[in-house]
Amino acid sequence: MPTTNSPRAVASLSPTGQPKPTQSFYEAVGGEATFKRLTDVFYEHVAEDEIMRPMYPEEDLAPAARRLKMFLEQYWGGPRTYSEERGHPRLRMRHAPYVIGERERDAWLRCMRAAMDEVALPEEYDQAMWEYMVRAADFMRNA
Repeated sequence: MPTTNSPRAVASLSPTGQPKPTQSFYEAVGGEATFKRLTDVFYEHVAEDEIMRPMYPEEDLAPAARRLKMFLEQYWGGPRTYSEERGHPRLRMRHAPYVIGERERDAWLRCMRAAMDEVALPEEYDQAMWEYMVRAADFMRNA
């Protein structure tokens, strides 16, 4: 259950009913292994998607997967590697060279939903992450 207005922090109660130390969303869902699996599966779908694949100029999708993994880890309370290596996320600026309309947004969400389904987070975490993904995908639209 969130301890703030952010779904990125979660708390639980000890067997005696006392609050346990706050745990980040990142930690609660399994940390690095979960986010690596999520991004690996996402990019497996991207590689096969006729709308998404042309949007990635790199032949090897591994660098894109690493960037997304670092971003999502940081957003959900994990390591700040993304900012340390790349600075402020500036998501709209970084995506500006690509035409992202409803069709592209829907394709991105389709790939992400498939990845999230395979990772199978507990329902409350899945819901919070999915709501973020939908908002983020809508925010990236520029056409």
